[in-house]
Amino acid sequence: MLKAIQILGSSSGFLSYRFRKPQPNSGLSLISISKSIGTTSIKTDSLLLPASHYKGCFRMSSTHSQSNADGPSSSQLSSSSVAAIQSTGNIRKINFCQFCGGSTKHEIPDGEEKVRAICTLCGKIIYENPKMVVGCLIEHDKKILMCRRKIQPSYGLWTLPAGYMEIGESAAEGAIRETLEEANAEVEVQSPFAQLDIPLIGQTYMIFLAKLKTPHFSPGPESSECRLYELDDIPFDSLAFSSMLVTLKLYIEDIKVGRPKFHYGIINKRPGTSPSEIHAYTLDYHMQS
Repeated sequence: MLKAIQILGSSSGFLSYRFRKPQPNSGLSLISISKSIGTTSIKTDSLLLPASHYKGCFRMSSTHSQSNADGPSSSQLSSSSVAAIQSTGNIRKINFCQFCGGSTKHEIPDGEEKVRAICTLCGKIIYENPKMVVGCLIEHDKKILMCRRKIQPSYGLWTLPAGYMEIGESAAEGAIRETLEEANAEVEVQSPFAQLDIPLIGQTYMIFLAKLKTPHFSPGPESSECRLYELDDIPFDSLAFSSMLVTLKLYIEDIKVGRPKFHYGIINKRPGTSPSEIHAYTLDYHMQS
């Protein structure tokens, strides 16, 4: 089984990966997923990741989607920069305790370094953690399956099938479930494609490459339309989110050079921008396998 993809920052900017129990003589690690969604049972043994695909080190890319004159290039990433990345985030004022409903105060608890919301009644500390969004970039006949949103935010705009990961499921299971819910499509996950952190809104996107089990799909409750797009016809002017713009651009770049890679990056949104302002970002610390 694939135990974990452990990302270890170092002063050189390299990342390493560790696998456990590869299949004999195959050099592959296998994840078997079995999940029931409503009356549909999903089982896939197709998350086959060649160990050589993650062997060695990640390459830092100094290419940004947009210029960032005030920030360091990714080639200048150091151990202190890694620490700075890990500590970025935004403090959102929490007025009431999620445990007892009491009012809160905001101060640094004993033994910690950050301002937290602390309940004035029960004394509990209210921690906030980022949300994980999981989804699939589905390839079929050299086309990409996309959904037009039927809900807010970004009503009427196009996206890849994706949504919040739920308790009790893995990232891959969540991506499969979201695809079934939004596009009524059963897919086989092939490999992870991109992890994109968005500190400003407290979200991390995990996007998987996937294939359709059958060439059948249709809009789910949150979609008004589902469609396969040729790469040249992807509606870049009508995409829902910056994360989708970055994911699709990275995919097209990979196709041009002949193979998909695994990408990590930080999408730094311009403060005060809305989700519809999808070009108001920089892609920083972009790393690729």
